[in-house]
Amino acid sequence: MTTVKSKVTIKGTKEGLVFFMDDTCSFEELLTDVREKIEHSHQQILSGPLIRVTIKLGKRYCSPEQQEQLTQIIRQKGNLVIHTVEADVITKEEAFAERLKTHFSVQVHTVRSGQVLEYDGDLLLLGDVNPGGIVRSTGNIYVLGHLRGYAHAGIDGDSQVIIAAAVMSPTQLRIADVISKPGEEWSNHSGGTEFAYLENGTMLVAKMNYLARIRPELGEKKA
Repeated sequence: MTTVKSKVTIKGTKEGLVFFMDDTCSFEELLTDVREKIEHSHQQILSGPLIRVTIKLGKRYCSPEQQEQLTQIIRQKGNLVIHTVEADVITKEEAFAERLKTHFSVQVHTVRSGQVLEYDGDLLLLGDVNPGGIVRSTGNIYVLGHLRGYAHAGIDGDSQVIIAAAVMSPTQLRIADVISKPGEEWSNHSGGTEFAYLENGTMLVAKMNYLARIRPELGEKKA
């Protein structure tokens, strides 16, 4: 005899009810089981005075629209009040924000010839990168000084990162897998802080005042 696993488990706590949602089944199967529980079973614990309900989605990501579908079914019982909807997953935007909070390094020194500075995350260097010096990072690289050596941002393949410098005159830049050499993209850019970025697989360099237009997400995700 085959036992069908319930897609929804309801448990009572001193704060109310907790709906544990299976995170391995399809969303349609989940909706069907929630509807079955609300309309045809568990009537003893789903009736009575107002009850606060917490929905736990586990490792399932539900869009706002899908969450609304779930909560509408549960609200059919007039005494059930949705308190929170919780999940053990986060959006890409939230993940990026967390990365910025936990993976940001400030270094105060000069990277001299033969030295290598490497970091997992965004790197802010308050100093120069001399010819022969190397700076590598999985995230963005910001040099508040003279960048005259080699800089490689997005070493894990992130093509949305940038390399910024107060004075941009490197021996070579690299973002993800795209390499640029001096005299190419920034030959017509001189004076003022500039940043390098990728657009359609090509490395370009622009003045810093264009950053908000080209990479607006950098400011939004740090807010």
